[in-house]
Amino acid sequence: MKKALFLLFMFCLYFSLNAQSSKVATNYEINIQLKNYKDTVAYLNYYEFGNKITAATCHGVKNDRIIFKGKGKLKTGLYSLHGKDKKSYLDFFIDESTQKLELKSDDSENYLKGVVALNSKLENDFFTYIKYSIKQNIALKEICALGKGLAKKDSLAVVSPKFKSVMNDIYNYEENFINQNKGTYIAAVINLKIDRTLRDIPNASNGRPDSLLVKKYYRNHYWDNVNFKDDAICRNQFFVGKVNNYFDNIVPFDIDSVTVEIDKFINKTKANPRLTKLLLDHLVNKYELASMGFDKVLIHLVDTYFKSGKATLFYKDQSEIDRIIKRAEKIRPLQVGKIAPDLAMIKATDRDKIAQMGFENVKTSDDLTKLFYSKQKELNNMYLKMNSIQAKYLIVAFWDVDCSHCKTEIPKLLNLYHEFQKENKDVKVFSVYVYHEVDKYMKYINDNKLDWINVYDGAYNNNVVDKYEVRTTPVIYILDENKVIKVKKIPVDKIKPFLFDLEK
Repeated sequence: MKKALFLLFMFCLYFSLNAQSSKVATNYEINIQLKNYKDTVAYLNYYEFGNKITAATCHGVKNDRIIFKGKGKLKTGLYSLHGKDKKSYLDFFIDESTQKLELKSDDSENYLKGVVALNSKLENDFFTYIKYSIKQNIALKEICALGKGLAKKDSLAVVSPKFKSVMNDIYNYEENFINQNKGTYIAAVINLKIDRTLRDIPNASNGRPDSLLVKKYYRNHYWDNVNFKDDAICRNQFFVGKVNNYFDNIVPFDIDSVTVEIDKFINKTKANPRLTKLLLDHLVNKYELASMGFDKVLIHLVDTYFKSGKATLFYKDQSEIDRIIKRAEKIRPLQVGKIAPDLAMIKATDRDKIAQMGFENVKTSDDLTKLFYSKQKELNNMYLKMNSIQAKYLIVAFWDVDCSHCKTEIPKLLNLYHEFQKENKDVKVFSVYVYHEVDKYMKYINDNKLDWINVYDGAYNNNVVDKYEVRTTPVIYILDENKVIKVKKIPVDKIKPFLFDLEK
């Protein structure tokens, strides 16, 4: 009898607990009441590694009440309420404890100012923190304004003590918030925002504050208390900026240092395959578009994680892996240190000959193919091959007439080219127009007196956009006398100092 009663008790307990957990786990409901909310639609958005994602939509806003309701849990993260006009009205967090959340604001002019959470003390503490941060930022701007019009020394004397005092207040407030709410998601988010700098800076041997020690401390403590085992850490507006700042400004600015740090960083996330995948996606996108030769980092990522098979631990779809490998293989021959793939181009001065051949009037790819082979012998005598040009340094500029950035950079490059000529530098410019609006191109050359080597793909023989990864314009490479790529995607302003460093 006792055994039967015990089993009955356990049976009822099991279903009671299962019903409760099921009730928590299978649905969410976010009720938000905003006085005089004028839109009829509202969106519940969050950011994941910098990408905005809409988690839910309310299409029927009535009586100032917005309800986001659905089955399953919302992912833990920092969320924003947006209207149809894309304006952000409120930020709040959602975690295990706030899947059922009620928010209300009676301040129609400033929803944040009047917002309260009706069923979450921690959410209210977070709103208090946001209001405090806004107030302190205003105070910092007012302090900075005190130094306007003063000499630098006097400005520092007035501004620095006050600025430091407010920053210390902010730091202490944030530290207290984190300590009082340890283990919560929102404390982890605020921890991301904190710049952990050395507060009491000793003097170096020269009697000045030890800047090297400051940098070392900052780097060593940059990721303090960040939980890489939880992919929710990247669902806010701060994580992606912290990652980018780390690799752009904290890690030494050289390719080897970056690749070493990336491997260490990926290793930190290995306990959470989803976070590793998101991180790899972000780094692949970041470095495939990188300038100054840093796309070598993409090659490292692909060889180490994708071609080796390690990425199958994080990617369920093999087609994603194959796509990333394919992108890297296009970039591989364009790495710094490789011999530049040759380009056989038509000189702008030969435009009339190309036009007479009929290349500017072809309508179909079949017609183009027939015309190309019928004129191949003449074309072979006309082509100017990039790698045949003799120069100590060859600047290869891919650009477009209608590109707004090109309209700034190409004149600057022309001035630099003339400067090199006056200095008798053995530097030439191979200027490649990447499209086919030839009348515009010729007019630009004549109007702006481009007296360097002007070429274009008049016979459609080179897909230069694809071959040289010209995804935006202008794109500038520098080749040495052996046509080895010395640098790529370099801004015009950095060309002269770069060449100066090469000559050392």
